Amino acid sequence: MAAIQDHEYIKICAKLARCLNISLASARKNVDLVASKQGVRDLATRKTIAQRLLDQAEARLQSKEDSPALQLDRLLEALAEEDNFMLED
Repeated sequence: MAAIQDHEYIKICAKLARCLNISLASARKNVDLVASKQGVRDLATRKTIAQRLLDQAEARLQSKEDSPALQLDRLLEALAEEDNFMLED
């Protein structure tokens, strides 16, 4: 299937990609996935879905509890049982 070339749709997907730190193709695929789950095929509804996903991503960036930096910090923390783990002898 050919990609949708609507300028406004691409612009929203590009902003979504920048917020999520993913490629434009991945952002468009995320929108397509949500649209297909909802059974939507028209462009206007896809724009609405993309805008909703963008709003959610921006809200997540603004929140202090769920920011990407805090998520990375939590992932990089060593667990108690991994504290003394050595990679090399």
